[in-house]
Amino acid sequence: YANRVSVAVGYETGRAGLPRPRLTIEPGRWLVGPAGVTLYRVVAVKNQFIAVDGGMSDNPRPALYGARYSIRLTGRRSAAPLTPRTVVGRHCEAGDIVAENVPLPSDIHPGDLLAVPATGAYHQTMASNYNAVGRPPLVAVHGGLTDLLVRRETEEDLLRRDLG
Repeated sequence: YANRVSVAVGYETGRAGLPRPRLTIEPGRWLVGPAGVTLYRVVAVKNQFIAVDGGMSDNPRPALYGARYSIRLTGRRSAAPLTPRTVVGRHCEAGDIVAENVPLPSDIHPGDLLAVPATGAYHQTMASNYNAVGRPPLVAVHGGLTDLLVRRETEEDLLRRDLG
């Protein structure tokens, strides 16, 4: 990839009679995005809406600029037909939507786990404690082993700054 970019920039700057620049590339989302998967626990199901235990406090991208995600049921298999569902967060805000009209099994129920792939680039860095909800942990998984990288934010963490 770096070689292709370098050759293309060299060709174009040479064609335009410009000096060849020194390139610095920060691949960010291109590399890190696909590496992250967010897990949500289903807390309620009502008609086409599935409410989960996270939302705009741990991933504000859908609310801020309409980022779109696919979502999959994980932790169990389902033979139920797929139905378009809207997965919503816990914050009771109109914009607290994780994903709209995603095909999910019709038998999803509270306690199920939903996986949201490709959240690695911005999920943890953009998380906040909106509505005094603690930020989630960050766990690395490799070869069946886990390593806690960032611990879950606790109520004590949230109250630590209060003066009275």
